[in-house]
Amino acid sequence: MKSTNELTHYAGFDWAKDHHEVVMVDRSGKIVAAFRFDHSVGGWEQFRQQIKPYAALGVAVETRSGAAVEELLRSDCTVFPVQPRAAARYRERKAPSGVKDDQLDAWALADALRLDGHTWRALGPEDPLIQELRLLCRDEVSLIEQRTALVNQLRAALGEYYDAALQAFDDWTLPAAWALIVQFPTPAALSAAGKRKWEQFLHVHKLWRSETAPKRLELFARAGDWKRNEAVTRAKSRLAVSLARLLQTLEHQLEDYRTAIEVLFAKHPDHDLFGSLPGAGRKLAPRLLSEVGADRARFNTPQSLQCLAGTAPVSFQSGQIHRVMMRHSCNAHLRHAVHLWADCSRAVCGWAQAYYQAQREKGKSHACALRCLGQRWLDVLWKMWQMRATYDSELHARNQQKHGSWVIQILTAPKPQTV
Repeated sequence: MKSTNELTHYAGFDWAKDHHEVVMVDRSGKIVAAFRFDHSVGGWEQFRQQIKPYAALGVAVETRSGAAVEELLRSDCTVFPVQPRAAARYRERKAPSGVKDDQLDAWALADALRLDGHTWRALGPEDPLIQELRLLCRDEVSLIEQRTALVNQLRAALGEYYDAALQAFDDWTLPAAWALIVQFPTPAALSAAGKRKWEQFLHVHKLWRSETAPKRLELFARAGDWKRNEAVTRAKSRLAVSLARLLQTLEHQLEDYRTAIEVLFAKHPDHDLFGSLPGAGRKLAPRLLSEVGADRARFNTPQSLQCLAGTAPVSFQSGQIHRVMMRHSCNAHLRHAVHLWADCSRAVCGWAQAYYQAQREKGKSHACALRCLGQRWLDVLWKMWQMRATYDSELHARNQQKHGSWVIQILTAPKPQTV
């Protein structure tokens, strides 16, 4: 990997699923090569032969991950990822008329690297453990989203014919809810089962609670009172059982994912650091580690990490107009993890709840207050990460007192007397 000062040629790489377009320019901006090759073993061998005469080659590409980037990193060239929005602006610089084609996109990236590359950060080889952990965590989130979609479909199907089952559970992500549909697919089947089987079901699935069991038993007893169209019941019960079984299978896969994530997370040197974050827990700590990574040089300041996570606002100023807006150009996976972490931290960290509540009293929405809290947490995390230190609540409280934090003043203020 070479610095931009050492580069003699610059390539723009416009990638696609089945082929890629490459345009190369020299230091003067003259196009020295332009070609297309297939995304195949032979195609990549052709690419390596084409770039062999250019020993100090930098390549700009509109992504930072994927099969194309991995091949580029193996091709003895320095890779510079470009954000899609920035790539669009570079294209407009070359073609203000709005014309677009793959070769133009590649040329725009190549010339942008030649002119502006001195401010860009090259993409280096990544820690395989972090890479695998990130992919597992992101795929786990995708599976959870699929589970949510299946749950919504299941509830919609039950709404057509099975009100007793819908009312029996508030949380339909519980495996016990799906088991009820598999064991008693229709209101008639539930009614015919009788009280003894109902009680057995509640005990087997650890649902027997003195405050909820009588209500559920009453719902089960009245399941057959509302007579529905038999054709609808037969059709929708088949769909409901299919969805419930899919959810059961998906839950087993999620458990396997969580086990694999925990094993990888435990192997990483920063395991204790991220595991000590209040509220992160066994699910969010690995996600935070996988997105932040282990390269301390990547984030020189806490602001760079906050911008990547989307908690830092965007300022817009033009003449008399000055607005502050939410940042949309960021790592969406890290933003989501920080949002959940900030929310969970309120239950276990006094200053986090006080800070959140103060933001709410200023009129900010729940999401905005969590972004503000996430901004504060990332400041703490960055310092911990750079020092390779675990979270110390007493040290943090002393630092708040030392710097006169208004949050600590809220926590230590005397509470009003009640009559």
